[in-house]
Amino acid sequence: MPDHHPRAAGLSAPATGALCGIAAAACWAAGFVAAKHGLAAGLAPVDIAFHRFVWTGLIMLPMVLRAGPTDLGGLGWRRGLIIVVLAGPLQGVLSYTGFTLAPLGHGAVIHPGSAALGGLVLAYLALGEKLTRVRIFGVTAILLGLLVLAGEAIMTIRGNALTGDLLFAAAGFMWAAFTICLRGWRTSGLLAAQVVGVLSLLIYGPLYALVFGFERMAAAGLAENILQIAVQGIFAGLLALYLFARAVTALGAGRASMFPALVPAMTILIGFMALGEVPTLPQLLGLVIVLVGFWFALRP
Repeated sequence: MPDHHPRAAGLSAPATGALCGIAAAACWAAGFVAAKHGLAAGLAPVDIAFHRFVWTGLIMLPMVLRAGPTDLGGLGWRRGLIIVVLAGPLQGVLSYTGFTLAPLGHGAVIHPGSAALGGLVLAYLALGEKLTRVRIFGVTAILLGLLVLAGEAIMTIRGNALTGDLLFAAAGFMWAAFTICLRGWRTSGLLAAQVVGVLSLLIYGPLYALVFGFERMAAAGLAENILQIAVQGIFAGLLALYLFARAVTALGAGRASMFPALVPAMTILIGFMALGEVPTLPQLLGLVIVLVGFWFALRP
């Protein structure tokens, strides 16, 4: 009889986890590039935030209802409102507004870099995690890379580019605070994403309709709106979360935490292929320095 090996027909668990992690990073990167594309097509940051969070909330609504809407699946309304402020439409609007003022390469590096930097600092201050020498070196490298980009904004791009950089940094630090809340509360990322989506649907959806209306979306055309729904709501929202969760399951949280560090490079690559945005030498230098910082900061 032939010898059957269960894994012969497919990939090993580590290989599957690695592919899922890389794909998740690509989905997040595509979200940044699609946002830049949507802004060029006439959408405003608040419109893109609608596509990113409200449609995701609509898809996730049955999950929250099944888990228990009275206490948001056990998370509670107070905590739910905190995380929707930190990781919901407000954070999205800050980041998307940054893209109206600064290049894609700046947002691609500063947002994830600030999230990593803020996560390390807040983990030390709020959770008592140790900052080893290796991690301190990583933090220093990330700061240096961000300063390179800020220097380009001040010396070369000028205008409101530095304001855009600060908006990217603010969005990144909000994401860091969100992740620290989840770790402190021992809440799963899947439940948090469901709650953020549903509360965005219930709060931001009606607010958007009343304050901003849908005229800009209509003017941008059906194709652009479908693109934003697909990339922001499905790929950067649902699919990225699912793929990253698969990576965590297959590889463990520590090894999987490396994959978001791929987002800056992937964003610049996808932006070049899709939008023709060529990164400048300071942007590439800042990217390389931040990636080195990621490598050391994420080590135990």
